[in-house]
Formats: sequence, C-alpha cells, structure tokens
Amino acid sequence: MSQKLNLDAITVEELWQLHAEISRVLSDRLTSQKRELEKRLAQLNPGRQVEPSDQPEALSSKGLAHAARRKYPRVFPKFRNPQIPSETWSGRGKQPRWLSAALKTGRKIEEFVITDAVGSQTRR
Repeated sequence: MSQKLNLDAITVEELWQLHAEISRVLSDRLTSQKRELEKRLAQLNPGRQVEPSDQPEALSSKGLAHAARRKYPRVFPKFRNPQIPSETWSGRGKQPRWLSAALKTGRKIEEFVITDAVGSQTRR
C-alpha cells in the first residue's frame, strides 16, 4: 500500500463499492491459497484423498465438518409450579419467573421440590 486512502472524504456509496471489491478480491485470494494448500497436502499424503472445495466459507470454523455431539443425559425436572403443574424447572440455568416471584413473596424453594417416586428413581 504505497498510497493511503482518506476514508473520511469518500462517500458512503464509494465506500460500499470499495467494500464489495475488497470482499471479492479477498475471496478470490483465499480460494486460490486454499487450492495451493490442498495440492501441497495431496503431495505430502499421496495415499489420502483430499477433497477440494471451491467455497471460501470452508476455511471458517462453520464450514468444517462437525463431529457428532456428545449425548448428554436427560435432565429431569426438580421443581414444579403448584398453580400450573406443567411448569417445571430442572434447577439448571436461570430461575423461571414463577419461581423467582414465589421466592420473593417469602416462600422457600423446598416447597417446590418434586417428590414423585418416578422422577426420583429415573434421575439416579
């Protein structure tokens, strides 16, 4: 860059054109560099097949192949709203509004604990 641009003097429309041109040039260069790296990788590992990709998004972490997520155990609810029994909370994350409102009125969290035999047995 032998010449420095005065970005304050450029109009918004010209800045958008400059942005589009920079994005295009950057995308082209990234794609060509990626192809060169894939060729070098193929030379270093002749037995392994390298799949070329024409998308520059493949360089980002979103474009990489995702590994299978680890299976987490199901979290059963530990607290239940007595007025609306379908409203439950597992004890993880932010407290639900119904529970925080009840606690502000002076009730204890132990009053909302689910004591079902089915829930406590399957949790263990």
